[in-house]
Amino acid sequence: MRDGPAEAEPRRRFRLTAFCDIGLQTTRSYLVKGLIPREGLVVVWGPPKCGKTFWIFDLALHVALGWDYRGRRVTPGKVVYIACEGERGLAARTEAFRVEKMEESAEAPNFHLLTTRLGLASEHRVLIADIKQQLGDGGCDAVVIDTLNRSIEGSENDDADMGAFVKAADAIREAFNCAVIIIHHCGVNGDRPRGHTALTGAADAQIAVKRDSAGQIVATVEAMKDGPEGDEIVSALRPVEVGTDEDGEPITSCVVEAADEPARKASRPAKLTGASKVALDLLRRAIDEGGEFPPSSNHIPAGRRCVSDELWRRYCREGSITDGGSDSAFRKAFARSATSLQSQKLVGVWNEWVWLIERDTGT
Repeated sequence: MRDGPAEAEPRRRFRLTAFCDIGLQTTRSYLVKGLIPREGLVVVWGPPKCGKTFWIFDLALHVALGWDYRGRRVTPGKVVYIACEGERGLAARTEAFRVEKMEESAEAPNFHLLTTRLGLASEHRVLIADIKQQLGDGGCDAVVIDTLNRSIEGSENDDADMGAFVKAADAIREAFNCAVIIIHHCGVNGDRPRGHTALTGAADAQIAVKRDSAGQIVATVEAMKDGPEGDEIVSALRPVEVGTDEDGEPITSCVVEAADEPARKASRPAKLTGASKVALDLLRRAIDEGGEFPPSSNHIPAGRRCVSDELWRRYCREGSITDGGSDSAFRKAFARSATSLQSQKLVGVWNEWVWLIERDTGT
């Protein structure tokens, strides 16, 4: 007598694993070791203009290129960067990274930019489907949402609205088994991420970003599930000229560079020559003759007299930082001088204000 067909094991929504069958997972659990988990929600928060988007943009490109990041191992992966604001600035930032950090022969990073207005709670299913259609069923390994404020529907302070945002971010994470990195602002007191705690409660990692007294970007690991906390990554922004606009004016952006030592007194600068020296002398003269105290700002030293960029530019034009030549030659010479003086930390710039940075020499 033949045995009958074996009964198929019933499909179960919730399948239990016995203790003896629980195995140690030895595959990589990170995208950037100690900073970004391979899968999970990551909140990167800080005050406006603290450099958090510059820092995350640079880090995301390291993942997309498979480059180690500040001595930390990286798992190479596809990155989707969703920019809900500052699209033009991101194009210049991309060109600055390409020119300053990539060899001409280097392969293009596995990095994909999406510039859009986004309601994450209502549109996450369409977003997931579109990413799959364009990148294949494997989708991506990291999705950056820049920023929460521009992609949440409703109020950051409302538990239902924030809960819907977190649920949508989780759906993206589950769809691709990826990291979802959410760039977010701080509250009024600057001591915690803004809005309802549903976000921070759901986060697998939380990184605070701020500027130190020297203007450097300091990213601190505040929380990390199954990982160390308290690590700091210190960076500096270096201005870069990336092109010229249709008016002949220079287009500038910045690249992120390691500054892994704590802020300290700047050393005596190298002796300046040429247009940079003339531009610095003319800035001193402009401040002496027309300097004023700008509105209070966290980005400008208190009690520091400043002038507008326009006034400094006028002094340089009248003071002839170039030996004759066209307006285009002047604009290029001024842009090079201003960039050089900023990179040597001799001149500070914020919005339209320019000032001299104090040094041991008394300047």
